Amino acid sequence: MTTAAQWLEGARPRTLPAAFAPVLVGTGAAAEVDAFRPGRAVLALVVALALQVGVNYANDYSDGIRGTDDQRVGPLRLVGSGTATATAVKAAALTCFAVAAAAGLVLAALTTYWLLLVGAVAIAAAWGYTGGDKPYGYRGLVEVSVFVFFGLVAVLGTTYVQAERLTWPALAGGLACGALACAILVTNNLRDIPTDTASGKRTLAVVLGDRRSRVLYPALVGLALLVPLALAPFAPFALLAMGAAPLALSPLQSVQRGDVGRDLVAVLQGTGRLQLAYGVLLATGLALS
Repeated sequence: MTTAAQWLEGARPRTLPAAFAPVLVGTGAAAEVDAFRPGRAVLALVVALALQVGVNYANDYSDGIRGTDDQRVGPLRLVGSGTATATAVKAAALTCFAVAAAAGLVLAALTTYWLLLVGAVAIAAAWGYTGGDKPYGYRGLVEVSVFVFFGLVAVLGTTYVQAERLTWPALAGGLACGALACAILVTNNLRDIPTDTASGKRTLAVVLGDRRSRVLYPALVGLALLVPLALAPFAPFALLAMGAAPLALSPLQSVQRGDVGRDLVAVLQGTGRLQLAYGVLLATGLALS
């Protein structure tokens, strides 16, 4: 029997800041135009969290049945380790997607049914990451999807369901959240270059190689830290987000030092903390502006 602790580890809780942060920022952008609606914000958070956990389980299932996770360096993979059956992990992924769809349906009913199309595309992208006959995660395209769905769509969508319009701070916040979500992914894939190369999984890190991936990581973090400066003329308190900058120092040093394997797990954790702190501070700054 798979234990609750193992299911929790398989959900990859270190990646959850990528779901929390954009909802916080989108809510802050809604509050900036006096449109904060807590009920809708909670529903948006349910959608984001369910999608994040769902894509993690779907990735575990698809990589597990392909054998990609047989020599995993990082945290537990349920199927690859034999901890849970492929059928059970697939069911967990589909359950999460169903929860996201249900919460999204409520939001669509409250605002516009066009959101159903956005949600359907998001779920399809979550499954197509490593699932199906031609997974885009094996062709170096997943960073594009993460940037769009866990950055732009998540922030702009959260703002829209509350304010029923889009704003420049929401767009800028989406760019920042997308960049930090991609930084988490780059860290993960940088760690897995040896095993992914051996299994034929061509992530962007595999395509770019170790050296250029270590250049991409600080570029993504730097983009996020430039956003508060760009927002300052319109929302001066957005500069509060710069308070998260010290959290970037240790992960940046580790990446530039050339850390590999399990040493990069700390970078993954540090980048998650950076994204969460950044999201809290930027959301607060937008709400106060």
